[in-house]
Amino acid sequence: MATEKNLRHLFFILFFIALLPFNCSNVRKIHDEVLTVDTHCDTPMRLVEGNFDIGKRHETGKRGSGKIDLPRMKDGGLDAQFFAVFIGQGKRTPEAHLRVKARADSIIDSIEKMCRDYPQLIELATTPDDAYRIEKLGKIAAYIGMENGYPIGKNLSLVKYFYDRGVRYLTLCHTKNNEICDSSTDEAEWNGLSPFGEKVVKELNRLGMIVDVSHISDSSFYDVLRITKSPVVATHSCCRALCDHPRNLTDQMLKALAKNGGVIQMCLVSSFVKKSKSNPERQAAIKKEMDRLKEKYGDYYAITDPKIKEEYRNAYRAIFEKYPRELATVKDLVDHIDHAVKLIGIDHVGIGTDFDGGGELKDCYDVSQLPNITAELLKRGYSKEEIRKIWGGNFMRVFREVIKVSKEIQKSEN
Repeated sequence: MATEKNLRHLFFILFFIALLPFNCSNVRKIHDEVLTVDTHCDTPMRLVEGNFDIGKRHETGKRGSGKIDLPRMKDGGLDAQFFAVFIGQGKRTPEAHLRVKARADSIIDSIEKMCRDYPQLIELATTPDDAYRIEKLGKIAAYIGMENGYPIGKNLSLVKYFYDRGVRYLTLCHTKNNEICDSSTDEAEWNGLSPFGEKVVKELNRLGMIVDVSHISDSSFYDVLRITKSPVVATHSCCRALCDHPRNLTDQMLKALAKNGGVIQMCLVSSFVKKSKSNPERQAAIKKEMDRLKEKYGDYYAITDPKIKEEYRNAYRAIFEKYPRELATVKDLVDHIDHAVKLIGIDHVGIGTDFDGGGELKDCYDVSQLPNITAELLKRGYSKEEIRKIWGGNFMRVFREVIKVSKEIQKSEN
């Protein structure tokens, strides 16, 4: 009996060992079969501010390599990417608004150039159907989003201008207040949306451009939901219940988002995923180094010389290489997905990495490692259909609804 029992035990061990390669290949199979959409990266900053060639493979973790290039996107099985036209908030004067509008145009130009330079790898997209068509061609769909309504200034007509340039979502503000609304990381000025901001939301609905509620204050968030006729998206945010950060959404906000029909796209910025252990010595050392940096170079966004900007970026990276932070993990990220799914359902959750804008996890450090998220979802029992929704299906549903509402609004106007 003992021998027979031992043989059965050995059989099951060998059986599960044999299954391991199958399980790994199954992760990749599912990852490749679903449409994978990342709703936010800041890689265009690298396209316009240096000699970064996105068509060449860069070594993961090496200084200057960034988190995204086209070969690594293929490695990571990413099908569609929203490239952010990021504009840091500055002075709110007519002259400044003209300057940043030109800056936004130059970033859009760089995204278009990327697609012209590598037509066999990537193609511009403006509709949900484009992603599925481009995926079938074996290429990556490149969408454009604008992070911060700053370039619009007080000129409502610029919303349509940027829509016509291919922008398909607008993050209403960034880390500081602007003419549209209050930021989640600034003092209250408008107590939500400004009167102009209300017009902007209505114009976004009319045009069929997605309203992005990441970065905006809680009061701004509720103002948006009060006014919008379309579902909205938080393109790169997490759950405040798991990580108490003003950039994240509370449970009440998540429930309101779901009622609106919207989606929260979980972000890979470690400080939004998991609170790091307090380290006063590290924080003091970094502050000292950053003060020196600011004293030497001034405001980064005011620097116009590309060479000086590159010097600043290298010095900035060196500081955090000298004082590395403890990174959250894929498990921590999927905890946020679990929390949201349990609270508001599978139809309201997605992924927006914020790669090249601070997004990085210990075991999902760049775009090539995105299948690690799929592996963790499978490990926790998510089905292929649920994974399809998380990786892009939910976002595309919202995208289609935004376009549908836009057509209804425009029809009613005629």
